[in-house]
This record gives sequence, structure tokens and C-alpha cells, in this order.
Amino acid sequence: MLNDPRSHGLWERTAPPPPATERLAGDVVADVAIVGAGFTGLSTALHLAERGIGVAVLEAIEIGCGAAGRSTGMVNAGLWVMPSVLQETLGPVYGTRILELLRNSPRTVFDIVDKYGLPCELKRAGTIHCGEGRKGAAEIHERARQWQALGAPVHVLEGEALAAKTGTSIYPAGLLDLRAGTIQPLAYVRGLGRAALTAGARVFTGSPVDRITREGGIWHLATPGGTVRAKWAVLSTDAYTSRVMPELRTEQVAVPFFHVATAPLSDNLRRTILPEGQGAFDTRSVLGAFRTDAAGRLIVGSAGALRGTGTTVHRAWARRHMRALFPHLGEITLEHEWYGRIGMTNDHLPRLHAPAENMIALAGYNGRGIAPGTVFGREFARLVAGEVTLDEMFLPVTPARSAPFRAVKEGYYELGSQIAHLPPAW
Repeated sequence: MLNDPRSHGLWERTAPPPPATERLAGDVVADVAIVGAGFTGLSTALHLAERGIGVAVLEAIEIGCGAAGRSTGMVNAGLWVMPSVLQETLGPVYGTRILELLRNSPRTVFDIVDKYGLPCELKRAGTIHCGEGRKGAAEIHERARQWQALGAPVHVLEGEALAAKTGTSIYPAGLLDLRAGTIQPLAYVRGLGRAALTAGARVFTGSPVDRITREGGIWHLATPGGTVRAKWAVLSTDAYTSRVMPELRTEQVAVPFFHVATAPLSDNLRRTILPEGQGAFDTRSVLGAFRTDAAGRLIVGSAGALRGTGTTVHRAWARRHMRALFPHLGEITLEHEWYGRIGMTNDHLPRLHAPAENMIALAGYNGRGIAPGTVFGREFARLVAGEVTLDEMFLPVTPARSAPFRAVKEGYYELGSQIAHLPPAW
């Protein structure tokens, strides 16, 4: 994809091919026009098409080309912040709504995979949030306390119990969340596209939207090859927004995130590294994540871009990190590497926008795109179908505002991740 093996790496090599789509040519009339063929856009399209509502999806490049096809592939419940933060930041009404909406959000993903038989390497074994050091362990215990108070099936693992699940003994505590799982993200989003097409949606790829105008209560979305006219417009391009409503991009700080993957491990090694198939991530300020895929490759990810000096720095860090996690790993052969960007808001919460009548947009997934994105798409479909109103949605509607010092912060995070991944001085 994009003629760049570092754009989607392993996921593009192992995902089923995308469904057949075409560029938009001429004029098309639909009930709803959706910009962006990622988790939210295609979930919206699928749930609308299931209701018999006419949908046209416009994707600039290819299904899953943005964040959806580049992620670590962990299907987590909730958002990045702890449950208490939702109440503190959003207040009792919206804090409760989004918490209830997302507390079991992986189940929505699993149900779609089951219903449509999507081949996407789904593992329902949970994920493990690993606490680094004393501070990280305290965070894990607090997260567990809050989720357990809400009845969530989460458990704190320590010592031998944690080492048995992960294969490493460097973390003092970890939170096993049995609601969660792992997935091949590009395979999943392509499967969503196929399901939406089967349900009756139209998906046009290679069709970037250059301009959106409104005439007589109808939205006109113009691409180089044609125009879609629709009563509703849904914008779901997030951190990969370029032309249309650039505020969706500029209200976020884009943090680069990379992954490397080894060659398939031997059966003996596979039995010692995440043997049950959980994905894992830690509490470090420069987060580290690790998981395996269906073929037994070890995948490690962290903040940083594989370009310029970052390519060598991050690749070397990944090797050191793998050896630190799993000293018995032996010779490490890296077969794949790729990177993208995560859109971060100042409070790590997504933003809901309604910039005009019958137009809806959401941005700022903060590294939690798979389950929330799928659920948000379902809720957008309910809104468009008239089953809920804007006032009943899961977030308050706010205006899009550019993040202060955004460019400076983005440069800082890319350089800072390299500094954090340099080898120790001693």
C-alpha cells in the first residue's frame, strides 16, 4: 500500500485482499455520504446498510489505509483514561453514557466478526496492561479497583502468575482484562468493508473528497471523478484528515507509533511467550506494546517514526526490548516494520462535532480505535436513522479547535521518542 512496505508492514502481507471497489465516476445519490473507510466509517456504513439506508463511502486511497490498518490490533474496552476520569472530565451525564457504551465494547467487534465470518485472526483471550515499577503497579491496582467496582471481569496478576501469562518477569503487576482480545486490524477493517458492501453500501476508493458544499438541504461531496449528493455527511478521517474539515486533524497532536515483527518463532518459544494469545502493553510514559500473531511472530511497538535517524534508533530499541522481555529468545530476525500516527487530544478523550445540519464528525481516538471506533459507527448509524438525537449521544457536541503549539509538540514527540529509545549511557 502506498508503494511503501513501512506503511502497513506485516498486516498487509497477511491480510486477505480488500473487497473489490472502484473510483467514484460521475454523480451518485445516497441517503448518507461517509468520508473515510476505517473502523468508524465502515461500521457506520454497515449499520446503516443493515437498516436499508443508502450509503456511499468515499475513501481517498484504500480501505484501512489510515490508522485502522496500522494499529497494534488490541481490542480493548473503555478508553485510555480510567473510568473515574470520564466522570470528572465529562460530568455525570456524558461520563456515564460513554462509560456504559464502551465498558463491553469488544463484544460488538466479536459479534460482527462472528455474524459475517470475518477472517481476521481474532483471539478472545484478553489483554494484559503491565505496570512498570512501583508506580506502574500502583496504577494497575487502581485501574483494577475501578473496573471491578463496575463489575468488569478484570484481575490483577503478580509474580509467577503474571510471568506465566506473559513469558516475562520484568513487570511487578499486570491487569488481565477478559473482555478484550487481539485481531489482525487490516484484515478486520477489510472485512468490515466487505460486510458493508454485502449489506448494500457502496464504497469508492481512490476518491479523495476535495470539497463539501450544501445546497437546498443536500450535501455535495466532490471528488476528482464525481460527486456524491446526500442528506447526511459523516466525517471519519481522524488524524489522517487532509482536505475536508482540517480542524479534525489540527485539534489533535499526531504521535507517531511504529511496530516491528520477527520471523515466526519456534513452537517451543511460542509456548513461553504470551502462550494464551493475549496482547500486552505497559504503563511507561513512552508506551511499549507486545503481542504475537497467528503464525507466531513476536510484534513489538512503541512511539516513534521509522524514518530518518528514527529508523535505526527504534529498530535497535526493539531488539533490546525483546531481549529484556524474553532473555531466552536467542537470535532475533526482524521481518517486518511499519508505522503510522495516533491522534491525541489534550485530555485523551475523543471529540464529537456537528459543524452543520445533518453533518457529524468525531476525532481523537487516542490509541483506542478498534472497539470504540466500531461502536461509535453503530451510534452514528442510530443518529442518522433517527433512533437517537444529538442530545442523547455519548459525548457533548463541541466546536473543533486547533491544539495549541501542535507542530512544536509533534516535533518534540518524534524527537523525544528517539531519545527515550537510545541505549543506556552506562
